[in-house]
Amino acid sequence: AKAKAVEINTLMNISVVDAGANLVAFVRMDGAWLGSADISQKKARTARYFDMPTGVIGTLSQPGGSLFNIEHSNSGLITFPGGIPIKNAGGEVIGAIGVSGSTVEDDHTVAQAGVDAIS
Repeated sequence: AKAKAVEINTLMNISVVDAGANLVAFVRMDGAWLGSADISQKKARTARYFDMPTGVIGTLSQPGGSLFNIEHSNSGLITFPGGIPIKNAGGEVIGAIGVSGSTVEDDHTVAQAGVDAIS
């Protein structure tokens, strides 16, 4: 994930949680927004809590959606792209990655690179 952030010339906070949504790895690139550190952790936890990418949760949480207002649960969820579940070879969710520090498109791209690196 960090290599992808460097490749696309953006400064990121990158968080990884385990199956219990406990933080197990964190990288804050020099100069990355301090406020994004918390956001990256919440994106990772949100993706793990619901075992789906945070961007999908964002779509479902719009007015009229089946998860409308869910972002107010669990001490605050993040419902925009940048959080992705991590699965093992058998398809079991074993954790999640959350990335924040740029546009949501860049955040998602960097998170996906992290998932792809261990798949």
